[in-house]
Amino acid sequence: MPDDKKTSGLYVARVCIVAALGGLLFGYDTGVIAGAIGFLETHFNLDPSFQKGWVAASALIGCTIGVSIAGLLSDGLGRKRTLIVAAILFFVSAVGTALPKNVTMFVIFRIIGGVGVGAASITSPMYIAEISPARIRGRMVSVNQFAIVTGFLVVYLVNYFIALQGTEDWNIAYGWRWMFGSEALPALLLLLLLFFVPESPRWLTKYGRHDKALAVLSRVGDPAHAQRELESIKDAIAHESGSLAQLLKPGMRIVLVIGIVLAVLQQVTGINVFLYFGAEIFKKMGSGTNAALLKEVIVGAVNLTFTVFAIWTVDRLGRKPLMLIGSAGMGICLAAMGFAGYLQQTTGIWLLIFILGYIACFALSVGPVTWVILSEIFPTRIRGRAMGVATVFLWLANYIVTQTFTMMDENPLLIEKFHRGFPFWVYGVFCVCLFVFVLRFVPETKGKTLEEIEKYWIQ
Repeated sequence: MPDDKKTSGLYVARVCIVAALGGLLFGYDTGVIAGAIGFLETHFNLDPSFQKGWVAASALIGCTIGVSIAGLLSDGLGRKRTLIVAAILFFVSAVGTALPKNVTMFVIFRIIGGVGVGAASITSPMYIAEISPARIRGRMVSVNQFAIVTGFLVVYLVNYFIALQGTEDWNIAYGWRWMFGSEALPALLLLLLLFFVPESPRWLTKYGRHDKALAVLSRVGDPAHAQRELESIKDAIAHESGSLAQLLKPGMRIVLVIGIVLAVLQQVTGINVFLYFGAEIFKKMGSGTNAALLKEVIVGAVNLTFTVFAIWTVDRLGRKPLMLIGSAGMGICLAAMGFAGYLQQTTGIWLLIFILGYIACFALSVGPVTWVILSEIFPTRIRGRAMGVATVFLWLANYIVTQTFTMMDENPLLIEKFHRGFPFWVYGVFCVCLFVFVLRFVPETKGKTLEEIEKYWIQ
């Protein structure tokens, strides 16, 4: 729309960057385990199959709890206050996981941090989507994914430099504690900055605070555009029941199914195996501890670089083309990794290339674009709870993948029959499923307002 050209891009960007710090903590909190898991395994004498997977995956139980309650919190308290709660949980988790007396206490504080991650994982992109104009909404929501992968890269660098400060024995005794405790600083920064951003105009409108909503919209665009946008939001809310039962009505059920399936497929294609266990995979390729952590940094850098590409193309090429290109590329790379593992060629440069290729394909498509779609397709009044349902399934799928990877990778029977290739082939099959699903069922939402997308489902 012409009025969109008058949007205060600087104001929108500033607000969205603050909200996206929730995404940075998302990446930081979940990614810190990658550098620490080997030291934790030795420090707590963990079983390499189940216990090691449980320590890595325990935070994801918290994530599931977080998204289960964050939808209700974001619809009840507001998007901004929910992010404040998440920031507090990040800080508590950082301190608690740095000072546990035993593995049980460590897991408890990891779960607490996971609740914060779960809350941020739906509230940050939802807030950004609701405050951004349609023409740049995809790009702004993708900034949240950029923040997530930045969090991964930052914590990989932090882990690497902490590990360099001492010997292997020092890292086993103390290094991993500094890795987890370092999260306290960005958590405090997020908490402070959240007091300087407004509430979502759509949430304010939902609760009858029209003057405040109009004031926020006037900062996003000119007064005439703000008034039209406010009326459009009020009209959309007036036709919504405000309960999850609305998603079971004709025309809405398919929205819920698409959201859930996309959320699950984003995870079962295996991305977090490389983000959580990358250093351990590289060690099995023959790398020493420091070299493995440095390769993890390279993974984070590739993830970040191609996420930037996604941000600049999602509103140009569209959501669907990127998803199709990415899922196809991921499937090819996983098939190649499977054959490399099966042929026991796990020490060659080719396996590293396939891993980086897979990360690149995920980062330019499935990673950020899934969150863009999830933040767009649900009706305004119940967007928080609906995103909560989809994201609960996302984190459950993440937990299952994380817990079962070590089970598959350390299973003697699977190693005998497939060597180290089996898990990668499993994830490759799900990439095929993702490609087919997007091609057949996911509509293109590029350039449409949230209200136009909502009307699409009830035609």
